[in-house]
Amino acid sequence: MFRTVLFPFDQSRAAMDTAATVLQLVQQHDSKLVLLSVVEEGSNSMGDVDAVAQLLQKAHDTFAEAGIECELIEREGKPAFVIGDVADEIEADLIVMGTRGINLEQASSSTAARVIQLAPCPVLVVP
Repeated sequence: MFRTVLFPFDQSRAAMDTAATVLQLVQQHDSKLVLLSVVEEGSNSMGDVDAVAQLLQKAHDTFAEAGIECELIEREGKPAFVIGDVADEIEADLIVMGTRGINLEQASSSTAARVIQLAPCPVLVVP
């Protein structure tokens, strides 16, 4: 059912907690997993780029230990827009992302809420 799953993540606790759900979902559906990390638009710090590269590698290694192969994508831009664009490019069947416990009805500017509005496919938001 979910051939390609996009997992956009950052260094937040919510993203790390979501990884277990992603792992289970990908295993159940024998899905292709694409990991996405976005460097915030306007951030010219080389440290941010290095941190994102390390974050992607760490996530890749974590999933590889569980026997899951994944593709890594790193982009720069506004996270919600980049997530929607990448989901469209890779023809994702599902986006799985965490939230920081934000009430989505009151936080229309949150990344998760914006992704829900912009996504070309279903979005699973893990609290």
